[in-house]
Amino acid sequence: MSNTNVDVLIIGAGPSGCVAASYLNNNGIVVKVVEKNKFPRFVIGESLLPRCMDHFEEVGLLTCLKDQGFERKEGARFLRGDVVCNFDFSKKHTDGWDWTWQVPRADFDKTLTDELLKRGVDIAFEEEVVGVDFNADGSSITTIKNKDGEINKIGAKFIIDSSGYGRVLPRLLDLDKPSELLNQSSIFTHVKDVKRPEGWEGTRITFDVLDTRLWFWVIPFSNGITSIGFVGPTEFIESFEGTSSEKLTEMLKLSSYYRERFEEVDFSFSPVEITNYSKSVKQLYGNGYVLTGNSAEFLDPVFSSGVTFATESALKAAKLITKSLQNEAVDWEVDYSDYIKSGVNVFSTYVKEWYTGNLQTLFFHRPENPEVKKQICAVLAGYVWDQTNPFVKNHHRLVKTLAHIINMEQNEKVSNL
Repeated sequence: MSNTNVDVLIIGAGPSGCVAASYLNNNGIVVKVVEKNKFPRFVIGESLLPRCMDHFEEVGLLTCLKDQGFERKEGARFLRGDVVCNFDFSKKHTDGWDWTWQVPRADFDKTLTDELLKRGVDIAFEEEVVGVDFNADGSSITTIKNKDGEINKIGAKFIIDSSGYGRVLPRLLDLDKPSELLNQSSIFTHVKDVKRPEGWEGTRITFDVLDTRLWFWVIPFSNGITSIGFVGPTEFIESFEGTSSEKLTEMLKLSSYYRERFEEVDFSFSPVEITNYSKSVKQLYGNGYVLTGNSAEFLDPVFSSGVTFATESALKAAKLITKSLQNEAVDWEVDYSDYIKSGVNVFSTYVKEWYTGNLQTLFFHRPENPEVKKQICAVLAGYVWDQTNPFVKNHHRLVKTLAHIINMEQNEKVSNL
């Protein structure tokens, strides 16, 4: 058994862990990253938001990503029957990036770790955290098991848990709590998109809305592969019988828009099912540790917020830890917990109001209101901390109120016929 001592131990080498590691390393802080898996590895979360481009740029990871030629995402399309709602990130309320990427995460995440390894960041793959002991001053000793079963210890002044769905510290420290969101589940895979149309139609990320709580995603990648998946009530997803491939094949018949494009197309791997995917925690930080990304909160895939919250929280955590290690005062409750929760709360409202149907009313109402659309587009681009945006500042009531007004007007028109 060997012992290692570092300033900061980061659990997980996904985008959250890499952004945190890059910022800390750039500031001369000794970091070690431990990752349970061997890269490249498949993981979901393939659609980014423009806001996370700010994070990659700030920590110096943008150039290596640009070099990969990932599919540009300049907006998003929502379909419901014959009505189409297109969001263009260049037409949004908040200043910021007007594009991002659609990415196979196996390639995307390995690009990040390869770049950090080149810079001398210590990343240990196939090493699993099996225990953590905290001291009164917040320092810790973490027990690690490698792929050969060997046990090692890592001493750290601070731990960042960026373990995503691994949720290492929430499990070890009993931090999990039930999500306030509906019980939704998903089933998804990749396909070789041999019938992909040319141009914009073939590359735009699309959400085909089949019912208030049931929708189908299509995320094309630049390598000719497309990610496809259904999201719906857990009981509905579980009502389909057979293997996961048989279930997804049957469900594809529900999408009249995409049925022909994906029928008889081979799945790249057996479809993955995730049941009741929304997660939450009792607290986002504690003495000597902080939770980032999906290890803290996961809302819903409908607006692709996962990676952006992962990188937003990672960069914020890394900055605060840097200040703390420089003996500057840090108010973790205000500067981290309150800040992250304010953004999570905005997106939570949009997720909830999507599944009540109120947000769908705003998306598919015709004629469109250009100003409202610009403000909602900024939210969908990830700029959920911009208090100049009424749909951020008044998120709790504005979506609901506007949908109510639209529904009343439509009912009045019907009654006057």
